Amino acid sequence: MDFTINSKERKALLADARESIAARLENRRPEYSRDPELQRSIESGNSALLRPCGAFVTLRKAGSLRGCIGRMASPDPLEKTVRTMACEAAFGDPRFPPLARDEWPACGIEISALSPMEVCADPRQVVVGVHGLHLTLRGRSGVLLPQVPVEQGWNLDEYLDYICVKAGLPPGSCENPEAKLLTFTAIVFGED
Repeated sequence: MDFTINSKERKALLADARESIAARLENRRPEYSRDPELQRSIESGNSALLRPCGAFVTLRKAGSLRGCIGRMASPDPLEKTVRTMACEAAFGDPRFPPLARDEWPACGIEISALSPMEVCADPRQVVVGVHGLHLTLRGRSGVLLPQVPVEQGWNLDEYLDYICVKAGLPPGSCENPEAKLLTFTAIVFGED
């Protein structure tokens, strides 16, 4: 990752994600606010919030996954991508029903800002807890964020097998010469 997201920017992105979801639940326009120092940084073009990059927003309810949607890359500024992906995680993740208003207070938000993806020529070079994975083979694909194998307690072999399963492929498919395995890193932060 060749940029950083400072504490004021992280706080603003988490607030934006929360406001985007709350506004949708309340059927109103979102109202985003910025700390004056951060606003000056944005106006001078020096804020990470303006940088185009991929991002995922993860919602957890009582410690369990409640939604996670993202873009591997985006031409939009990070703040816009986070706002959009927050609503997608809450209302568009096909694994879950749309978030209900009564669930919202129990949900926590985590944001993953992604580096550009790089081709991984040797899956044995993947570092658990550092690299996220994107696997494609025969029209199937799967993505795992870098924090997932740590949360699940997986070793490298389990991580590589699970990316295959996530893509709807048999374990070991990432070793197929036709497979395209990409790695990326992420700046991950959430609500305390």
